[in-house]
Amino acid sequence: MSKLKVISEKSLTNNSRVVGLLAQLEKINTESAESDSARYVTSKILHLAQSQEKTRREMTAKGSTGMEVLLSTLENTKDLQTTLNILSILVELVSAGGGRRASFLVAKGGSQILLQLLVNASKESSSHEELMVQIHSILAKIGPKDKKFGVKARINGALNITLNLVKQNLQNHRLVLPCLQLLRVYSANSVNSVSLGKNGVVELMFKIIGPFSKKNSGLMKVALDTLAALLKSKTNARRAVDRGYVQVLLTIYVDWHRHDNRHRNMLIRKGILQSLKSVTNIKLGRKAFIDANGMKILYNTSQECLAVRTLDPLVNTSSLIMRKCFPKNRLPLPTIKSSFHFQLPVIPVTGPVAQLYSLPPEVDDVVDESDDNDDIDLEAENETENEDDLDQNFKNDDIETDINKLKPKQEPGRTIEELKMYEHLFPELVDDFQDYDLISKEPKPFVFEGKVCGPIVVPTAGEEVSGSSVSLRKGVVMKENVSPKGDEGDKKPACVDLVKEDIKDNDRILQQQLGDQNRTISSGHGLNNDIVKALDRITLQNIPSQTAPGFTAETKDYSLPLTVLTCTKACPHVATCGNALFEGRTVQLGKLCCTGVETEDEDTESSSSVEQASVEVPEGPTLHDPDLYIEIVKSTKSVPEYSEVAYPDYFGHIPPPFKEPILERPYGVQRTKIAQDIERLIHQSDIIDRVVYDLDNPNYTILEEGDVLKFNSKFESGNLRKVIQIRKNEYDLILNSDINSNHYHQWFYFEVSGMRLSVAYRFNIINCEKSNSQFNYGMQPLMYSVQEALNARPWWIRVGTDICYYKNHFSRSSVAAGGQKGKSYYTITFTVSFPHKDDVCYFAYHYPYTYSTLQMHLQKLESAHNPQQIYFRKDVLCATLSGNSCPLVTITAMPESNYYEHICQFRNRPYVFLSARVHPGETNASWVMKGTLEYLMSNNPTAQSLRESFIFKIIPMLNPDGVINGNHRCSLSGEDLNRQWQSPNPDLHPTIYHAKGLLQYLAAVKRLPLVYCDYHGHSRKKNVFMYGCSIKETVWHTNDTNATSCDVVEDMGYRTLPKILSHIAPAFCMSSCSFVVEKSKESTARVVVWREIGVQRSYTMESTLCGCDQGKYKGLQIGTRELEEMGAKFCVGLLRLKRLTSPLDYNLPSSLLDFENELIESSCKVTSPTTYVLEEDEPRFLEEVDYSAESNDELDIELAENAGDYEPSAQEEILSDSELSRTYLS
Repeated sequence: MSKLKVISEKSLTNNSRVVGLLAQLEKINTESAESDSARYVTSKILHLAQSQEKTRREMTAKGSTGMEVLLSTLENTKDLQTTLNILSILVELVSAGGGRRASFLVAKGGSQILLQLLVNASKESSSHEELMVQIHSILAKIGPKDKKFGVKARINGALNITLNLVKQNLQNHRLVLPCLQLLRVYSANSVNSVSLGKNGVVELMFKIIGPFSKKNSGLMKVALDTLAALLKSKTNARRAVDRGYVQVLLTIYVDWHRHDNRHRNMLIRKGILQSLKSVTNIKLGRKAFIDANGMKILYNTSQECLAVRTLDPLVNTSSLIMRKCFPKNRLPLPTIKSSFHFQLPVIPVTGPVAQLYSLPPEVDDVVDESDDNDDIDLEAENETENEDDLDQNFKNDDIETDINKLKPKQEPGRTIEELKMYEHLFPELVDDFQDYDLISKEPKPFVFEGKVCGPIVVPTAGEEVSGSSVSLRKGVVMKENVSPKGDEGDKKPACVDLVKEDIKDNDRILQQQLGDQNRTISSGHGLNNDIVKALDRITLQNIPSQTAPGFTAETKDYSLPLTVLTCTKACPHVATCGNALFEGRTVQLGKLCCTGVETEDEDTESSSSVEQASVEVPEGPTLHDPDLYIEIVKSTKSVPEYSEVAYPDYFGHIPPPFKEPILERPYGVQRTKIAQDIERLIHQSDIIDRVVYDLDNPNYTILEEGDVLKFNSKFESGNLRKVIQIRKNEYDLILNSDINSNHYHQWFYFEVSGMRLSVAYRFNIINCEKSNSQFNYGMQPLMYSVQEALNARPWWIRVGTDICYYKNHFSRSSVAAGGQKGKSYYTITFTVSFPHKDDVCYFAYHYPYTYSTLQMHLQKLESAHNPQQIYFRKDVLCATLSGNSCPLVTITAMPESNYYEHICQFRNRPYVFLSARVHPGETNASWVMKGTLEYLMSNNPTAQSLRESFIFKIIPMLNPDGVINGNHRCSLSGEDLNRQWQSPNPDLHPTIYHAKGLLQYLAAVKRLPLVYCDYHGHSRKKNVFMYGCSIKETVWHTNDTNATSCDVVEDMGYRTLPKILSHIAPAFCMSSCSFVVEKSKESTARVVVWREIGVQRSYTMESTLCGCDQGKYKGLQIGTRELEEMGAKFCVGLLRLKRLTSPLDYNLPSSLLDFENELIESSCKVTSPTTYVLEEDEPRFLEEVDYSAESNDELDIELAENAGDYEPSAQEEILSDSELSRTYLS
């Protein structure tokens, strides 16, 4: 009694009656009082619960015992009215409180009590309807919150009780509705679904659903939702197919579509589609759907729904069903292996390449007709009762958890005697510089000696007049190279200056933007229009002097205009050029546009874009020389033995003087493209299906029709295997696999010509493999127009509209998909309208950077540097599989003199080891490396300080063969070289074997690099960021309490360089960095150099292919200017790192230190912790995109939401941010 009194007093202070009533109810339970009292108290509580939200909150508040009291009463009472009152109270509580209150009820044991009540009530001779309605209503609401609800219901025998109630009361809609809702909850458990199916539930659902009716739409909606859940079971889906229900569903859908004119029953229509979606998860269902003309039905109905935005869910679901049911095709190729074959010196014993070599030729590309969904149904037998496993935090098995494996252990790998083979690549460690002229201490200006040449530029007018010329490269002083007489002497023109009749206003603006301080005006003789036409077909071979090049029978016919083909006029300038430049090996330029050069209009688009631009053009020489490029191409060895040169590589590229924003994705673009693909099946007569380019069939007919585009990819780094014309202005493109592989399709680089003006051409690249791409998030492909280059705009630009990336109906065999069945290819689609008629344009995945371009750049750097100031060596690390050299570059500052102290300082500089382009398709890595090389070789005072501080060992291209042959990821061995660092094979992976050897040699002579960084590109994330290696952060991400409890002591210095870069490099994003070591990455350069070589600051620096979503470049696509800037900023970051790690030995001019501090401190402070980021880092679209069109696709698991962020301790922050203090104290 005292207890009741205390509670009553409390209830008075809180002005709450419900607490007192609950106390009375508890007392009634303990004293087993008469049922009238319980009935009265529960009715009072019900009244309060119905009328006051405050009451409902109090009963479900934390610490409240109200729910236990109600459930205890419900479990023990025999009185029907009391039971109904309590059930009504529970309905009020869970109806108004959302999921939290339902979970609260489950946590208090409500599921089990209510299920037992249902079973007990069913045993009564005449079950009370109201009781059944209430029990089912509550169970339908709390069931989804109970992870073991399906198991509990099955064990209690509740499934058949509910099912029989529906069967016996089909006309009693008030009772059937909550029963159907509960059946839907039961069906979420696959065992229950099969069990209910065997008892006739599928047939029962088809008695409830039917054609359009204004009555009972609520019941129809719930029945359809229940049916969709039931049909997710393969057993039930097969039962539905066998009984012809696919046709029934389609008929019902069409009926509702026709009659629901005001779209008030969209949920019912979607419910029918959801049932179709479930039943078509099995092959039998897809076949039944096709046989019932489902493709045409859903296509027509979805097209009719497009006009009403609120019907988008119907359109999207229809699109998904049609994509799934679209008959799977194999790619229209003779084999999915690469068109090119390279015989390996050694065949690997295991791995994908060994498998490829062991396969019969006809096996590798067979579409896998087996279907995981048609396996014998073992759902009931295989059901694991431990369903609460799904509720556990996701554990990433890829993260290394073994502390012993994580701890770096320096392993020499090779003996000292073996490593001595690398001594000759480190002459800087032994050279005494006695033979060098080290007198001059003054910095020399960084200028070229000898011939300077910009990209080839052709006159824009037909008249032979002199005019002003402006350099197309950044700050280049152009020399007069055209012979004044233009005779056929042995002088060859090194470059042809741009001659214009006059410089229009827009060109003046461009001229000022490209280099006000450094431009010079040079005079040159123009070339007449015949020469421009002759340039249409420059051939790089010996030609008889009386014949103009491009008109010989041996040259490839480019279908030039008749006037060009019949031209017999001698072109002495070009003939001389042809003879003098291209002796020896035959090399051929791609074709120029046939119409000559168009004159510029004053009010072109370029004028406005230039005005908006603010271009910062650094001083320095151009590294591009078309003549030198041609000479290098002749000695470059490719598997297809390319004899052509792509014009972008010959002309060169300069960044456009305008910004290129990330493209906004139009709403509904993907479903529009998919609908057009589906039309191919529905309206097959509209499809041309004509091959217009084919590497596998050299004898394919080249069409002469004027409205058919012409394609080519037979040049260095080119990749395009086959082109099929689908419609008049639509083409399917197929990429070539990496050599000695049957996959890795992503990189493309090809030529297009024969286009018409103001025509929208759609290009579909149909055999991509990655599950997502930045093409879905604003990235555009790149295009280079020869006509634009001739008009003084030699740059790659982002182009294309209606761009998206989606799963298509071309199927990969299990062999090509690494043993996984039913995997599909993906399509990149984009639409382009060309700016000029009969132009020659090139498309690329990213800014191309060929092996020959690298060799040209290195030669220009070598010939231009000041040998008294800069120590520059270019060695050959090794030969590649196809015999190309892999360059190794050493850069540092020359010693001040050959005195002992200066030589010692020179030899004791710490090493920085850099590498790039192990993956050929990541061309952005080469542009970043170009920025690094140019900065290190510049006469910038900071660059000089860098050279005096470090010795740079650089391998700018780890995979020359892959780059040359247009591979995306592999070398000629068919393997990813960045997975071979643990045990590289000297015969199959020579560049990796010897790169690792260099690092092992440095470790052996106790000269470990301060920093190792491998430059990469990232296809699915924005910004520039780093991956590093940390034991502590890896252990933290495992969520392993045992591992975490280990006393891991780790220097946080690995974070310093990324933090510095986040302050000084606008494109760099610290929050995207990760320092976790994954098992799948244990053979990468980053992890092996850290673990085996012992370099703490071992990084992969990833640059986006798309653009930035933070900082100065937010909302912009990345270009070569930003990439090169990142390479330069990386160098500045190293200088800052040097200051932090050894300030006492580091004497910089105070002005330079102040300038650098200003640089860093002026940037916004970015102190984001590391996050383990999945590759899929983008938010969902407004337009729902479902990539899992096949039911057996793997699920993407999002880590980011659950992982949290690693927060370094205050002490760790001090260490990482300022090693300076530690150094001063020592």
